[in-house]
Amino acid sequence: PHRRVSLGIALVPQEREIFPSLTVEENLLVAARPGEWTTERVYDLFPSLAARRKNRGNHLSGGEQQMLAIGRALMSNPALLLMDEPLEGLAPVIVDMLLAAFGRLKSEDNLTLVLVEQHARLALEFAEEAIVLDRGAIVFSGVSRDLLDAPQRLDALMGVSGRTPR
Repeated sequence: PHRRVSLGIALVPQEREIFPSLTVEENLLVAARPGEWTTERVYDLFPSLAARRKNRGNHLSGGEQQMLAIGRALMSNPALLLMDEPLEGLAPVIVDMLLAAFGRLKSEDNLTLVLVEQHARLALEFAEEAIVLDRGAIVFSGVSRDLLDAPQRLDALMGVSGRTPR
């Protein structure tokens, strides 16, 4: 993990892995490194965390825990943010909030985001580029819009109907 951080890479794992007994603020501060990201910037990105800053991690909803996991990763001031299934199991309203936050990170902060995501259409709507893997082999690499504009091709690549949680 230390080498990854020193390379400017932050990971938001699929299981979130927040510290359940620490407060929101403590969870953020434990990952803090010098740079532009501060607790206040995280609270600006995720206002619901500001209201819960003194709550323990295990008292947060799943969506709030995901926001906290993302915020904690941002506190390491990365150049690249790798997120594993960030939308999994979340309510549609939270998915929309996270996608809006990802858009801000991409446009305002010029942060490189890598999403590993089962909900292909949601990820493709957000991403500029896409890589589709099948059993570890790359079966598509290109512009996301190309897959969105060819739903049959996307369905074939995904091996499913490509439905999203919305």
